[in-house]
Amino acid sequence: MTLPILHTERLQLRPLRTSDAESLHGAFSDAELMTYWSSGPHRNFAETRSYIAGNMTAEFPTWGMAMGEGPAIGWVVLIPHREGVREIGYILRRDAWGRGYAREAATRIIDYGFQELGLRRIFADVDPDNTASIVLLEKLGFVREGLLRAEWETHIGVRDSYIYGLLAADWQRVSG
Repeated sequence: MTLPILHTERLQLRPLRTSDAESLHGAFSDAELMTYWSSGPHRNFAETRSYIAGNMTAEFPTWGMAMGEGPAIGWVVLIPHREGVREIGYILRRDAWGRGYAREAATRIIDYGFQELGLRRIFADVDPDNTASIVLLEKLGFVREGLLRAEWETHIGVRDSYIYGLLAADWQRVSG
């Protein structure tokens, strides 16, 4: 599946590129930023390059978030789970925090999922202590649907997981 290039007011969401490893290595090697990620901080650039390559597949359709034609400042992914259902995930470099880029990118990807892919549901799997991500999901209209106890074994130990869900009908009301 070839990913389309999507635009927002300030961002270009384009298929992730191997060259994005250079601009995203700072995020993936940042121990604090990676606290709630499913894997630990990357130890070297080769690890980031390999990780980026692994997320450029049909299994992990991933868009790089860029300011115009510039380097990636983050990414957003819409992982297929079953017919009509995908999981959203995102990461943003620390130097881009606090400007609304994650919300802008997620909004466009959610629109794409519901309007262009015809999805019925998008969900997110988030660590209960990841307050910033929970706030973003709730602003986007996601509803906490459940708690999966001891769901993930990560670099910070065994972690619970909240599942947040958004239905197409709910998105129409929220995004109006």
